[in-house]
Amino acid sequence: MATAPAEVALTFSEQLAMGDGSIRVLDPSGSRADDGPVRDRSADGKVAYSVALRTGLPNGTYTVAWQAVSADSHPISGAFTFSIGAPSATTVALPDGTAGDGAVGLLYDIARYLSYAGFVLLCGAAAFVLVCWPRGASVRSMQRLVARSWVALTAATLAMLMLRVPYTGSGELADVFDLGGLQDVLETKTGAALVSRLLLLGAAALFVAVLFGAYAQRIRRPDVPGPDGEPVPDARREDLAFGLTVGGAVVSAGIAATWAFSEHASTGIQTGLAIPLDVLHLLAVAGWLGGLAALLTALYREPSLEPSAVRRFSDVAFVCVVVLAVTGIYQSWRQVGSWSALTETSYGRLLLAKVALVAVLVAVARFSRRWTARLEQTPTVPGPQHSPECERCAEARAAEESQGTGTGDAPAAARPGADAGADAGADAGSDADADADAGSGHDPVRSAQLARQRAAVASTARRKARDSDPVRSGLRRSVLVEAGIAAVVLAVTTALTATEPARTEETAGRSATTAGASSAPSSAGSRGPAEVEIPFDTGGPGGRGTIRLGLGPASPGPNDLRLRVTGPDGGPLDVPEVRVSLTLPAQQIGPLPVALVKSVPGQWRADAVPIPMPGDWQVKVTVRTSDIDQTSVDENVKIG
Repeated sequence: MATAPAEVALTFSEQLAMGDGSIRVLDPSGSRADDGPVRDRSADGKVAYSVALRTGLPNGTYTVAWQAVSADSHPISGAFTFSIGAPSATTVALPDGTAGDGAVGLLYDIARYLSYAGFVLLCGAAAFVLVCWPRGASVRSMQRLVARSWVALTAATLAMLMLRVPYTGSGELADVFDLGGLQDVLETKTGAALVSRLLLLGAAALFVAVLFGAYAQRIRRPDVPGPDGEPVPDARREDLAFGLTVGGAVVSAGIAATWAFSEHASTGIQTGLAIPLDVLHLLAVAGWLGGLAALLTALYREPSLEPSAVRRFSDVAFVCVVVLAVTGIYQSWRQVGSWSALTETSYGRLLLAKVALVAVLVAVARFSRRWTARLEQTPTVPGPQHSPECERCAEARAAEESQGTGTGDAPAAARPGADAGADAGADAGSDADADADAGSGHDPVRSAQLARQRAAVASTARRKARDSDPVRSGLRRSVLVEAGIAAVVLAVTTALTATEPARTEETAGRSATTAGASSAPSSAGSRGPAEVEIPFDTGGPGGRGTIRLGLGPASPGPNDLRLRVTGPDGGPLDVPEVRVSLTLPAQQIGPLPVALVKSVPGQWRADAVPIPMPGDWQVKVTVRTSDIDQTSVDENVKIG
């Protein structure tokens, strides 16, 4: 360009966020040439940001480096150069890295993975207990799984919130403690989503407390026989189960929505449909994979897991897979857009890998369903469960023996903790009783030790009975393979959420190719200014006239726009308001509003209007001749 511009303005094709320092302009020596904060110039559907330049800039080559956060929460960056007068040598090197790289990016990706895994385990395991295995609410291994998943999700969300400042900014780990930057993050869509997730996790903590507290106590109580001798269900327990199911579904959907409203589903086409379907997709993932982890835990820790619970989960998993298939196909079409993008973009290749893994997972699940059908024909492993009440039973036995109540003389098979169906456990228990009768007397310490030994012997006997069942062993192995594949699927999903959608990447590449192909003929010779005349009639008194518009040099880059409004007699017509916008329909760019400045009555101008690429641009002019009389007219202008 011949003279130094007053500012540098960047126009984007989608919504994003920029803060102070997001646009830097460096002169040939590497010193800052920008002056002042970044200004948001977005209006009428155009996304634009600008920064003012210092006055009196000398000739030479200048570098513009920018960094922003896209609408789906990913950090993006770029750089380009421009020259004032003749190009010159510059000491500034264009950045070759990608925003979000480095140690901070790695830590953020780990936290992102843990947050997904925590959500899947928390919601899936809780749903497994409520829907498939209510007795699991009193089982220690289930309680630990749900509690630890809540801790993992909460810690990962906090880590993502703290890492957000360096992840989208400097990339320096020390900026984790930048409270000013954290305040800026809280004002973004992603920051609001993370804070909302933390608040919902507070509600989830209350849900977990009730599930493993009041509800577990109700589950332990046997049903009271009715007048006809049949057990009557506990009404209070049924009410708790209904309330937990509804409340858990609401909280789970809310947590899932914090991803849907801040990531890929919230941008692009059909967001009104994509967001609720993304919530359903996440809930189906949690119901299937999280329930799978809960089933695996129960199969390894609880030998007497009822076959009916496994069958119920198998039915639930089938429904989840159907929901996943429907929502996944829609989201894939929405984010990919074309068959070629599946192989030519990073997002498409990752999506293909995920589809292949899910197909393998479904194939393995078929074997699990076969084992489940065979399990229903196998008797349940006898004996109490490894749950909190078992430990309380052992403590009660120890207390009774220390008081001489005769508990030590009871047969081993009749005590809680013994395995009446396992000969090894019964024999070992009898030996322990004999030892107790022979030498323990009423020593409370020795009695407590013997009680713990009997509980350990009974647990060992149950494990032996469990391992001796080929059907349960086969189901455990099949579910273990499923869980391993599911962990890899979650890793690929995490990578997908951090990758630019294929539709966006392919469109950007196609636009760049078109611009590059047209740049050679444009540089060979300038077409000169484009001029058009557009008649208009607003319908009111004095509402007829002609718009004479000139745009030069009519090539990609900065263009000067001049506009005159004349009346029927050819003289200047001083109208109250004129607005101009530019649209490139072929590339779905615009409308880009033009900021006009009134120079003299009937004449307006705009300097350095940015036109990003060549093509047939539509110039739309809106003229208002009175408070109520207004019209819009348009004409095409060839650029490049």
